[in-house]
Amino acid sequence: MEQGQINSNNLLSQINDLRELMVYTGMEKGLNSVETLKYSQELDKLIFQYQVQSKS
Repeated sequence: MEQGQINSNNLLSQINDLRELMVYTGMEKGLNSVETLKYSQELDKLIFQYQVQSKS
């Protein structure tokens, strides 16, 4: 397996884990809570990183 595929799989795993955490936090603390918004911003960064890496 190529290094890029490993990194892509790792990124996808991180994205899915963070998405689940963000949704759970949003349900528990509200969609506008500081914690939910922090997870959302982190998720945006990971998704962007995955998209950039996928184009390479």
